Amino acid sequence: MKDKLQQIREKAIAEIEGSDGLERLNEVRQAVLGKKGELTAVLKGMKDVAPEDRPKVGQWVNDTRSAIETVLEEKMKKLEADALKKRYEAEKIDVTMPAVKHEKGNLHPVTQVRNQLIDIFASMGFEVYEGAEIETDYYNFTALNTPQDHPARDMQDTFYLSPEFLLRTQTSAGQIHVMEAKKPPIKIISPGKVFRSDDDATHSPMFTQMEGLVVDKGITLCDLKGMLDELVKKIFGKETTTRLRPSYFPFTEPSVEVDVSCFQCGGCGCKLCKGTGWIEVLGAGVVNNKVLEGCDIDTNEYSGFAFGIGIERIAMLKYGINNIKLLFESDMRVLKQIDD
Repeated sequence: MKDKLQQIREKAIAEIEGSDGLERLNEVRQAVLGKKGELTAVLKGMKDVAPEDRPKVGQWVNDTRSAIETVLEEKMKKLEADALKKRYEAEKIDVTMPAVKHEKGNLHPVTQVRNQLIDIFASMGFEVYEGAEIETDYYNFTALNTPQDHPARDMQDTFYLSPEFLLRTQTSAGQIHVMEAKKPPIKIISPGKVFRSDDDATHSPMFTQMEGLVVDKGITLCDLKGMLDELVKKIFGKETTTRLRPSYFPFTEPSVEVDVSCFQCGGCGCKLCKGTGWIEVLGAGVVNNKVLEGCDIDTNEYSGFAFGIGIERIAMLKYGINNIKLLFESDMRVLKQIDD
């Protein structure tokens, strides 16, 4: 029995010393000291040893286990140290190397202007309503006092999905949805994408618009002018003022085109304002009584104003962009310059 235990010890120590990794070392431990290991098998055979010899044999087994475990622990510490050293080498950082440059991102100019406008109008008490990009002919045209045979439809030629459904040409359709669902007082803006068959340096088949609507008792064109004055000061600078010019929109009466004093030359005349001192920025007006009546709003008690802002146009003016396509081409040489 003593010789057998000696053989187990020598074999185990040799295999432990020859182990090249923790995984192999664990395999040796299981083969010798595990539940089905060689040394465990010897202990299970103690029942066959004469009673008077069992203390002596038991001592030999314990000595063998102790010797194997000592070598096993030393080898494990060495392998763990080697593994840690290799890991440190693999993960070593050379502090003398230049750091990897991470460029700071920024929002798209259109998104920046959209957020700025929402913040400005929210500070004035406006709520945000976002409608659907696919509208019915009724909400996009008819309910806005633009029936089938109205010539104003030619100004907003659009993309029809069927005789009834189309891609909206203006977020004004949101006004009707709001006025049908909610009675005055109403104070909302409706931002979103709109679509028209139009394409040149200052127009795009798809662009972003923000429509505004206020309906309450005693609303006049003066209220519109005061709100617009506050808006342009916050967008273009505190010295900026507005000018209203008569215009025509089917859903407002009277209707106006809104100009701002040139924020580049201060109204003296320059290339941006084409020498006039003024820049056209949006259309607006007092809501047509037919539109209000179509939404069951009493025009003897309530009135309102509405306005529509092209967000790309505001972005182009504010950031000096001369071609609307630069806003859609994802050219980082252009976009990364604008972080307002």
